[in-house]
Amino acid sequence: MKLIILDRDGVINFDSGSFIKSPDEWKPIPGALEAIARLNQWGWRVVVASNQSGIGRGLFGMDTLNAINDRMVKSLAQVGGRLDAVFFCPHAADSTCDCRKPKPGMLRQVAERFNVELDEVPCVGDGLRDLQAAVAAGALPYLVLTGKGAETSTSPELPAGTLIYPDLDAVAAALTA
Repeated sequence: MKLIILDRDGVINFDSGSFIKSPDEWKPIPGALEAIARLNQWGWRVVVASNQSGIGRGLFGMDTLNAINDRMVKSLAQVGGRLDAVFFCPHAADSTCDCRKPKPGMLRQVAERFNVELDEVPCVGDGLRDLQAAVAAGALPYLVLTGKGAETSTSPELPAGTLIYPDLDAVAAALTA
């Protein structure tokens, strides 16, 4: 099975320093939805794994997160794409949970649900914690320069072996070449 794990904010949609708190604030990065559709057409299963601490902080509730994700799913369907699952950590940054990236728990949940080893699975993010979670879970770290990615690319903590691409469209192009 070809599986790819994507962070949401900064990879699929524009990020916000004050969180994406409503469906109206969710805006896809140009080419990202089409990139997911292309991956689907090439037989990739696409999963989102995203920290959503806005829930734990009380900025929005599960109904709002579901509405945001519903907008993402419907927008994808309009270009012929789909997601196989959406995983998220609702906990605040000070939580001791194992599912909040950079911890590997959420990615391990994906591996368990899809019954796969993560050693060949690209894990695409724009932040250092996305890449650290990928490495901790045994997945392949892919950095996109959208969202916080350009800033992340200069970090001295960038995991060795991280593959860097301009955006999700470039990742999809490389994986479907």
